[in-house]
Amino acid sequence: MKILMVASEATPFAKTGGLADVLGSLPPALVRLGDEVGVVLPKYRIAETSGAEPVWLAMPLWVGPHAYSADIHRLIHRGVHYFFLDCPPLYDRPEIYGTYPDNHIRFALLSQAALGIARDIFRPAVLHAHDWQAGLLALYLRTTFAGDPTFFGLRSLLTIHNLGYQGNFPGTAFADLGLDPGMYNPGGVEFWGYVSFLKAGIIWSDGINTVSPTYAREIQTPEYGFGMDGLLRDHASKLSGILNGVDYEEWNPETGPHQVAHYSASDLSGKLVSKKALLAEVGLPANAKRPLIGIVSRLADQKGFDLVEEIADWLADQDLAIVVLGSGQKKYEDMFRQLATVRPEKLAVRIGYDDALAHRIEAGADMFLMPSKYEPCGLSQMYSLRYGTVPIVRATGGLEDTVDEDTGFKFIEYAPEALRDAIDQALQAFANRESWTVRMRRGMAKDFSWNTSAAEYQRLYRSLWELQSRVQL
Repeated sequence: MKILMVASEATPFAKTGGLADVLGSLPPALVRLGDEVGVVLPKYRIAETSGAEPVWLAMPLWVGPHAYSADIHRLIHRGVHYFFLDCPPLYDRPEIYGTYPDNHIRFALLSQAALGIARDIFRPAVLHAHDWQAGLLALYLRTTFAGDPTFFGLRSLLTIHNLGYQGNFPGTAFADLGLDPGMYNPGGVEFWGYVSFLKAGIIWSDGINTVSPTYAREIQTPEYGFGMDGLLRDHASKLSGILNGVDYEEWNPETGPHQVAHYSASDLSGKLVSKKALLAEVGLPANAKRPLIGIVSRLADQKGFDLVEEIADWLADQDLAIVVLGSGQKKYEDMFRQLATVRPEKLAVRIGYDDALAHRIEAGADMFLMPSKYEPCGLSQMYSLRYGTVPIVRATGGLEDTVDEDTGFKFIEYAPEALRDAIDQALQAFANRESWTVRMRRGMAKDFSWNTSAAEYQRLYRSLWELQSRVQL
């Protein structure tokens, strides 16, 4: 089947978060399974696109009253056709997103260009939009391009990677989008006085999915729905969840980069070597008998660090060590810095992101902490399982779907006491090295590869295609 994806970022070209990892890993996994895949991306100033060749110069594009001329470049990477939308007035800027007042035009143009590519360069069976940045794709397909016979039978899928980001713009932005004025109402793209790109995608896409089965259920509740839970319940019949996958070529204790020592489930000796090396690297005492907890995260409320703040004193008093790598809200950066200053023998912190160090933390830590308030999927807990680094997580979203009582420790209530109890259970379990090793090996045996997830996406694409076939009949 031929699939055209539309997104705002993808590794190795441009990245700000996990969305880019998905767009760098899922398409080649689908290619390995026999599909033909294209991905449409903006060509940002920071994008690394060397080797891309022009396939359409001066493509004429409109977003409402705004006319643009854009060049389309193509690069085949890992068997995937990556198409770059080169429109300097909109994308040649210091940041990918930023607080630019014309962001609604920048990403509306992305959808318009993708439809042009689908019509004239790469004709797919399914258009796959990712997050709000591609939220207008299905709407333009069903309105602006409704009379184009090229698109007869074309189906659309929207993947919601994080419902907290909705692409909501002031109502005045509607006039820039070239849509029928009748669509700006509560039954259309209007969302509490704003124009919502994500809402448009939810309503007009033929299918919707999120990045874990549990998150697909959670976003239909007021607690996790960010005001869209009612809308998602109305469209529940076309909503499903597919776990993101892990690139085991990179995240693999047997072969992965950046490690001091490699190891496997059958020979764990390199795990201890990695732990000793990590303790030395971050300046913690060389006491390999103490449990070492790793944290690699955005330091933000969503990630549960308000709970960590509540139990920080208790945590510092336990017989353990902690290494933290991340950045985010200043209050949490300051919290970890202060703890490291007061208890340097217990805690080491590195503010920022260092991919090589992240790998060494996964390899060297005994446990990995993810107390998220909500987590659409999460990847670090899956990395941890493969590395024999036992995860301690809150039972939400993808954390609930990937960690069980045989491989890690979970808590349900979002409360500091519940987090403290889960950590305490892990510390007690660590004392029994034999059963701990069994737990490690169970986690290492789990398969969260992209091949598994890609096969589920294939089934979803085909179900959408079969749906349109039945409609035609």
